[in-house]
Amino acid sequence: MSQAEARPESESESVGTVIVAGAANLAIAIAKLIAGVISGSAAMLSEAAHSFADTTTEVLLYQALRRGSRPADQRHPFGYGKESYVWAFFAAMFTFVAGAGFAVTHGVTTILVHEHSGDYLISYIVLGVSFVIESVSLTRAVRQVRRESRRWQTTPRRFLRLTADTTVKAVFLEDSAALIGLLLAGLGVGLSHATGDELWDGIASVLIGLLLLAVAGILAANNLSLLVGRAVPERLRQEIEQELAGLPEVERIDTLLTMQLGPDDILVAAKVDFRDEATGAEIEATADEAERRLTGRYREIRFVFLDPTRSLPGATGTARHTQARPSPDAGGDPEPT
Repeated sequence: MSQAEARPESESESVGTVIVAGAANLAIAIAKLIAGVISGSAAMLSEAAHSFADTTTEVLLYQALRRGSRPADQRHPFGYGKESYVWAFFAAMFTFVAGAGFAVTHGVTTILVHEHSGDYLISYIVLGVSFVIESVSLTRAVRQVRRESRRWQTTPRRFLRLTADTTVKAVFLEDSAALIGLLLAGLGVGLSHATGDELWDGIASVLIGLLLLAVAGILAANNLSLLVGRAVPERLRQEIEQELAGLPEVERIDTLLTMQLGPDDILVAAKVDFRDEATGAEIEATADEAERRLTGRYREIRFVFLDPTRSLPGATGTARHTQARPSPDAGGDPEPT
C-alpha cells in the first residue's frame, strides 16, 4: 500500500469511529434524559448530561479531523495538523465544564435535598440498552486501537498512552468512562430503590462527575503536550536514528530532533556529520535517500531536514547528541515503546 493510500484509509477509519460514537451517544443521551425526567434520578440525569457532553465532544473531534487534515499552503507550510489538537482540547474542556460540572452539582443537590425518585423500571431499561450500545461503540474503538498497535509493534495500552491520534484516544477513553458511568448509575439507582434513600443516587451522580473530570484532565493534558510540540516516542526516535546512521556517506548523527505536527505528520531534523571525502553531489544523494527511506518506512513522516555539520576533533561513534529523553515529571515517556 502506498503512503498516499494509507493516510486516507487511516483518517477514514478515525472518522468512522467518531461518527459511530457520536450517533450512539446522541441516541443514548435522549433516552437517558427521558428516563431521568420520568424517574427523577440524579444519576440518570447526570448520565444524560454525560452522553450529551460526549455527543458534543464527537462533533468537535469530527471537526478536529476535518480541519487538521487540510493540505499545507503558503501561510501554513507544515499543514494544519496541530489545529486538530486545538479542537480536541476544546472537546476535553467541554466534557470538563458541561458533563462533570452538571453531574457533581446535581449529585450534591440530591444528597442535600434527598428528593424522591419516581419510577425505577424505566431507568433500569435505559441503562441496560445504553450499556449494549456503548459496548458496540467501544468495540469499534478497541478494534482500531489493536490494529494500530500491531502496526507499530507495541501493546494497545502503550499505543493509547503515546499515540498522537487524539480522536481515537478520546473515543476509547470516553466510551470506557461511559460504561463505568452506567455501572455507577445502575448501582446508585439500585441502592436507592432498595433502601428508599436518595443518598446513593446522589453519590453515584458525584462519582460520575469525578470520572468525567479524570477523563477530561487526561485528554486536556495530552492535547496541550501535542500543541506545545511533542517528540515522537523513544523507540521510533531510535529507529529513525539507526536509519540515518546507516546511510553510506554518514559518519555519525550529531543531533536528532523530532516533532509531532499532527496525528499523521512527523517532522525530522538532524545535524549530520558526513564523510570528509563526500562530494556535494553525494551529500545531496544521501539526503534524498534519507527522505526516501524514512517516508517509505513510516507513512507519518512528512518532512525530513538534514543539516551537514563539521566533524568535532576526537569525536567517535555514530551519535554525539540526540533528543533528550523526557522525564516522567514532564509527562513524557522515559522508556522505549
